[in-house]
Amino acid sequence: MTSLSPARRLALRAVATGAVGGAALTAYALAEARAYTLRRVTVPVLPPGSPDLRVLHLSDIHLTPGQTRKQEWLRRLAGLAPDLVVDTGDNIAHHAAVPVVLDALGPLLDAPGVFVFGSNDYFSPTLRNPMRYLLPDDGTRHTDSAQLPWRDLQRELTSRGWVDLTNSRATLEVRGLRIAFAGVDDPHLGYDRLQDVAGPADQDADLRLGVAHAPYLRVLDRFTADGYDAILAGHTHGGQVCLPGVGALTTNCDLEPDRARGLHRHPAASAPGDPGSAWLHVSAGLGTSPYARIRVACRPEATLLTLVARS
Repeated sequence: MTSLSPARRLALRAVATGAVGGAALTAYALAEARAYTLRRVTVPVLPPGSPDLRVLHLSDIHLTPGQTRKQEWLRRLAGLAPDLVVDTGDNIAHHAAVPVVLDALGPLLDAPGVFVFGSNDYFSPTLRNPMRYLLPDDGTRHTDSAQLPWRDLQRELTSRGWVDLTNSRATLEVRGLRIAFAGVDDPHLGYDRLQDVAGPADQDADLRLGVAHAPYLRVLDRFTADGYDAILAGHTHGGQVCLPGVGALTTNCDLEPDRARGLHRHPAASAPGDPGSAWLHVSAGLGTSPYARIRVACRPEATLLTLVARS
């Protein structure tokens, strides 16, 4: 038997170590994508003396019939008994997913709710090079894949009383509070028609909320300028692959990575109470493309926002 040279042994050891490390990282990323997490955030946005309002923010579920663990986790969210549900799109990722989404939402559909859609409600996911996600946006949009049954989802959600905010405004009364909403269709596809919702927010409302799937700056700027108190969005997946100590590398839109998920101000440098500013909550979402079910340092999430009175 021929013995290996020390250099050869070292090279083989490095390859083996790299293979084990790569396998471990892949296993971690696969597990992280299934580590569903409920975030709890308090937002001081209501008029003085108002009762607290519990808002469940759902986004980027990307559900397929085979994702039973995600379905079971979603069903348990009904136990939170939120006062309002805000769904910021990308619910389905399979042509047979509409009844699955409705079943997973369950009693949440009995609560007041509003929704907008994202690109992955409209078009089937396709296999793509994941590295392109880290490159600058070249404007390519994948609208040539098969359409998903978004009209069925729209019909079912509205039949249960949820309000479709696609390029529209609406008003709901929740727990005695009058809430004025404005929403747009998916800005990532350029479907947003800001001219349809532009104009001063209802100043007689107790709370004014802007809703969009993708937090593009043109949408955030418009809602903020029009006097909305807070804006809710998703789309970013929180960066999906984040580096410890660094955070998100990209947002898949023109929002800066530092605000890829969580509660922030808009504009970014503003403080609560600054005129012409708003709260911004970006959900990291509950799913991914079924072709890239990995997350790194960015667990899938839903968020229970407790809206409280401003001090």
